[in-house]
Amino acid sequence: MIRRSLLALLVLLAPCAMLPATAAPAANPSSRPASSGVWYEIFVRSWVDTDGNGIGDLNGVTAKLDYLKSLGVSGIWLMPINPSPSYHGYDVTDYYAINPQYGTMADFQRLLREAHKRHIKVIIDLVINHTSDQHPWFKAARDPASPYHRWYSWAGPHTDLHAADAAGAQGWHALGDAYYLGDFSANMPDLDYDTPAVRKEMVKLGQYWLKKGVDGFRLDAAQHIYYDFKADMDNPLTLKKNLAWWSEFRRGLDAVNPAAYVVGEVTRDSAEALAPYFKPLSAVFDFPLAVQLIDSARNERAGKLGALLARTDAAYRKVAGKSGVDAPFLSNHDQERVMSQLDGNPQHMRMAAAMLLTLPGQPFVYYGEELGMRGKKPDPDLREPMRWHRDPHGAGETRWKTFSAGDGPAVSVDAEREADDSLLRYYTMLIHWRIAVPTLRDGAIHEYAMTNPHIAAWQLDDADSHVLVLHNLSGQAQDVALDDSRFSKVLLHSQPGTTLQHGRLEIPAYATAVLQ
Repeated sequence: MIRRSLLALLVLLAPCAMLPATAAPAANPSSRPASSGVWYEIFVRSWVDTDGNGIGDLNGVTAKLDYLKSLGVSGIWLMPINPSPSYHGYDVTDYYAINPQYGTMADFQRLLREAHKRHIKVIIDLVINHTSDQHPWFKAARDPASPYHRWYSWAGPHTDLHAADAAGAQGWHALGDAYYLGDFSANMPDLDYDTPAVRKEMVKLGQYWLKKGVDGFRLDAAQHIYYDFKADMDNPLTLKKNLAWWSEFRRGLDAVNPAAYVVGEVTRDSAEALAPYFKPLSAVFDFPLAVQLIDSARNERAGKLGALLARTDAAYRKVAGKSGVDAPFLSNHDQERVMSQLDGNPQHMRMAAAMLLTLPGQPFVYYGEELGMRGKKPDPDLREPMRWHRDPHGAGETRWKTFSAGDGPAVSVDAEREADDSLLRYYTMLIHWRIAVPTLRDGAIHEYAMTNPHIAAWQLDDADSHVLVLHNLSGQAQDVALDDSRFSKVLLHSQPGTTLQHGRLEIPAYATAVLQ
């Protein structure tokens, strides 16, 4: 049921279309507050610097937990925090330690305690498809007599050394007279999961971090445990071996925490290709939906969105046995930021956010997305410092790299907290809608046919409520005739002037309405 106190607040504030950035959910009679189900991705290096060296740190994440709480998120995903020779951390040298640039294990444990006090979960990036070439395991593996030699994949006498890796680049890399597999680069040698000792070690690793208190993992390159070469893309044996490994890993986690949330990075372009991973994993990132959401917002037309949502739900339900298991997102650290993909159009950005945050499941928001930060390739420019203050040299701002996108002082937390119509306030409002109306978070989704191409719509149902979500993606107000008389009340709306009378909805330009 909708909690009346928060709903009253939302209705009161609806004419100005925004929630205060500091608004918190109303008191919940249970011991744990209601959840939005929204995750927030953080690159620690770019987040907050607390020791003045210009690099973000774990204490900086702790320092901004109240910001995340006010935004309404339920959990955070920390990009790699293990020691690594690179700035990004996706080539790990010690899986059981904290990157000293980010702090200590004590700092991390404090972050976990403080996050959990605020009912914010923490998952960490687990990068176990490959190690760094500087990892002690790989250094030992150079000796064919070492037990660690079998932990990595080495070319045999009949190996095609010119075989293209999964991305179409060179997969085999020379090391003296030998060649090893590095699916992503020469400094990221692939582990061999046909070696029992590797599997045993990685199960132990997952259990180690769960015992430390993490709530789960984001699994980097989850499909590439066995999908190493371009020729393996649609090989059923490759998929079978991937699923067998992740099932073994999941069983190991269940022995410590059966509720651990495990979301996989599986970069496939169809729901049918993603669905099998729901057998061992909690969720996978919905890459095809991200493309469609941005395309619908950019073109101001729903296009194939409704059909894609229906097909995705059917594919996932067939494997998982239920709806609401999706992990939708708009962009991440490997992709151009949403505002850049939308050519800086603020209204299109708002509609992309509104569609994302009114979908069931557990959406992911990339840090700075709620401010409208821009960023284009190369990769470091996608991961630039979070903008806290109008002054980029303000307290806590990271300085590990200079800004490339040209965002001004208005794209900052300080500025957007003070502006009534800011994107930050818009994100805050939408995320709190999910707390107020659990059906937005947990409902089973159904396609709702619309003849108006500018309206994206879907129905969400749970045991307590039925709601209809409508988005006017265009710059003109729309008059929408509804076929279903059950929806007779405007429950939530993002713009004043949203009215429903006699089965006709008047919805302003670039607006969202939730009907009950």
